[in-house]
Amino acid sequence: MSDLTLPQHAFPATTGEVNLAELATEWLIVYFYPKDSTPGCTTQAVGFSCLKDQFDALNTTIIGISRDSVKAHQNFTEKQNLSINLISDKEEVLCQLFDVIKEKNMYGKKVMGIERSTFIFHEGKLVKEYRKVKAAGHAEAVLEDLKVLQSA
Repeated sequence: MSDLTLPQHAFPATTGEVNLAELATEWLIVYFYPKDSTPGCTTQAVGFSCLKDQFDALNTTIIGISRDSVKAHQNFTEKQNLSINLISDKEEVLCQLFDVIKEKNMYGKKVMGIERSTFIFHEGKLVKEYRKVKAAGHAEAVLEDLKVLQSA
């Protein structure tokens, strides 16, 4: 596990500003996704939103992060009725910190984009990470892993 530390910095989000280092919950799930309102990203965001009550019961906060603007996040949240907070990382500060910007192949072209990735923190320490995530069923898998981590 890497020594990834949550930055002491406020980022713009759908509910105002969020400082990951100061979130008051014991457990934190941070997930990165390529773009609001695309099929895979919608599947993933809706998955986490549908399970939010179960994550809340485990004292866990979920934060989604992409390079989209706060306005795009708010539209996405409204359209999909999301219950999770989304951070706008236009400057790629968090993307660089978490090393999620990767070369991808889009319609035969090489582009740099966000590799779908999820990180679980316990009291500010990284305890599990997922890279090259498939959106379908991911929120459920994270919930199950979280239960195992909490019972350890």
